[in-house]
Amino acid sequence: MQDNTPYLHGRLAMRVVLIFAAAYLLSYAFRAINAVIAPALMADLHLSNADLGLLSSAYFVGFASLQLPLGVWLDKYGSRRTESALLLFAAIGAAVFAMSSTLLGLWIGRALIGVGVSSCLMAPLKAYRVWYPPQRQSQLASWMLVFGTCGALTTTVPVTTVLPVIGWRGVFWIMSGLILLATALLYFYLKPVEQEINAKQAAAFSGSNEKHQSYRAIFANPYFRRMALLGAVHQGGFMAIQTLWAGPWMVTVLGLTVSQSSQVLFAFNFALMLSYLVLSWWAPRHISHDGSKGLPVLKVVAIGLTGSVLTQLLMLLLPYGWAWMLWIVFAAMVTVTTLAQTHVSLSFPPKQVGRANSAFNLTLFIGAFSIQWGIGLVMDFFIALGSSPSDALRMACAAYLVLQIFALLAFVSSRAESAMPTVPATS
Repeated sequence: MQDNTPYLHGRLAMRVVLIFAAAYLLSYAFRAINAVIAPALMADLHLSNADLGLLSSAYFVGFASLQLPLGVWLDKYGSRRTESALLLFAAIGAAVFAMSSTLLGLWIGRALIGVGVSSCLMAPLKAYRVWYPPQRQSQLASWMLVFGTCGALTTTVPVTTVLPVIGWRGVFWIMSGLILLATALLYFYLKPVEQEINAKQAAAFSGSNEKHQSYRAIFANPYFRRMALLGAVHQGGFMAIQTLWAGPWMVTVLGLTVSQSSQVLFAFNFALMLSYLVLSWWAPRHISHDGSKGLPVLKVVAIGLTGSVLTQLLMLLLPYGWAWMLWIVFAAMVTVTTLAQTHVSLSFPPKQVGRANSAFNLTLFIGAFSIQWGIGLVMDFFIALGSSPSDALRMACAAYLVLQIFALLAFVSSRAESAMPTVPATS
């Protein structure tokens, strides 16, 4: 489908990507940081595993609660104003977190952070869908995830290094300041770009009928439901593992020290970043979103996630220190989930894309919240029955693996197809 919006090129196009990417990097750092500071938090505030899971999942609660209104705001007001306004809540949330000494205060702070960064991926995806050619959407989405993974990298060895010096409170004060800087860049530097296309965006929104203005058509779409289940379980669950339980797995199951764990997490996230880079180059050249040429995107997603499930099975069966290498394979396989998210975006017209992306993202974060907290609950259940922390974590992850298998089988067996195939492969 062709729209009339002029596409960005050259330095201006790169500036837009970099500014959005800077905010997304910080949002991903917020998402992943609890995996590194978890031991310090648990020691300082005497938290249980369930408390830690609940605290970390507060981010996802705040994030998910904004997704439905966010889609409307993005379609109506544009990416720049929506994201810059919400980022102020993230800065406030980081400050609240840094000042809190109770679980409730920390939960509120982290929930505010989730609210504040809720648009850091959806806003650029909305802008890219309107401002860049359709065949570049997979590439741009992969680039965003590269920067997001860079944010996860900054929460491994770098945070571990400064943690003994400034503490976890100092880390969050610094994050609050960086978010304010990103907000200023986003609001002022992107203003000329948004002004140029704002009239067309407003006209598209006001001219849309009620069907396009509501979420009903999106949630009623069989193809959307097919992809949403896969996203909630696989992509949402991966976020839950990456941003919290990967760290405890390294220490509790594999027997690594905290220092060794941070190094492995750095290697894991670095491999994830490289995988997204490779995907950003490979996908536009070899993957078809409309079935005309190249590998069908949904088959690539199914193959990649099958490899992810098998790798996680090996991780459960091999609880040895050297098995950290399986996490590198896991990182390479799981990146195919970004292709699913891009295909959902391309399956709806530009006037609906903000809501379609936000509705899909809502399902991801409902999955992330449920799985992140659920693993902690299952762990505490088995520990209460007498299991060791290592066995309890393995049992919890085994339960999650069974859930992934059922979701993958449902995805493969479904015949629901995209109603709007639009983008051929390109070289």
